[in-house]
Amino acid sequence: MDEQPDSTGPALDRRAELSEFLRTRRARLKPEDVGLPDFGRHRRVPGLRREELAQLAGVSVAYYTRLEQGNGRNVSAEVLDSIARALRLTDAEHAHLTHLAKPKHKKKQAARPQQVRVALQQLIDAMDAVPAYVVGRRAEVLAWNRMAAAVFGDWAELPPAERNWARMVFLKPEYRDLFVDWEQKAIDIVCALRMNAGCYPDDPRLSALVGELSVKSEEFRRLWATHDVKEKSHGVKHLRHPLVGELFLNFEGLKLADDGDQTLVTYHAEPGSASAEALRLLAAWGTDATRAGSQSPSTSPSPSPSA
Repeated sequence: MDEQPDSTGPALDRRAELSEFLRTRRARLKPEDVGLPDFGRHRRVPGLRREELAQLAGVSVAYYTRLEQGNGRNVSAEVLDSIARALRLTDAEHAHLTHLAKPKHKKKQAARPQQVRVALQQLIDAMDAVPAYVVGRRAEVLAWNRMAAAVFGDWAELPPAERNWARMVFLKPEYRDLFVDWEQKAIDIVCALRMNAGCYPDDPRLSALVGELSVKSEEFRRLWATHDVKEKSHGVKHLRHPLVGELFLNFEGLKLADDGDQTLVTYHAEPGSASAEALRLLAAWGTDATRAGSQSPSTSPSPSPSA
């Protein structure tokens, strides 16, 4: 299944992104967090002052101010490392800062359609007991197998542009019912989009997606404004499926060696658990489970006695 064309929008403003990212990271730190004295004086803004951050990073206030204003031209990797340490950035945040301050030219790559190799599609089809799909850099679902459709809904029934985790989670009510911790799922999606926006600031389709969701979802706007970034490669998802009820599934996200913008995501249940039995039932239900997976619990059909 290949990526389908969709609407495009203006590129994200890299300088504004750099400025806001640094400002929000600085605002979350207090003097006592970094070993500085707090004399109790009134602070006009939350968090560290620019001069305090510059002191911690070992750069001049003027230099740091220029960087926080979005001027990352000619900044060295060593200075970025010092600022990252002063801001207590995670590895993902450090990488995001580097992408914003010292972008690599990826405009041609951003315009290239994402395609799933035939052999990869055959592989996930062969995983007939494991829900699996391939997700792209804009949160689009590029390929999936029958079990993924049984768990998450029949994506084949959606227009290609709507086969996107960000659009589904923020704009489709049934996914609020499916994910028990919907807020965490939403946060994970926004953080991943932020990371990719830093890598591909000139990607017009990514910009269009962000613009669309900002207009249509107040929750997306709130989460996007935090400028949080992170990479989540494994964990547990708690689902409430319309046919089999609660599922606790372990997931693994594996970036493809030949295309780091594509991630193979698989789900499995603990052997012998109620969730494992539920997955077995979904596999037996086949197309009935696939159809029900895209409906809310209140409207899903009851399984036939012969299933």
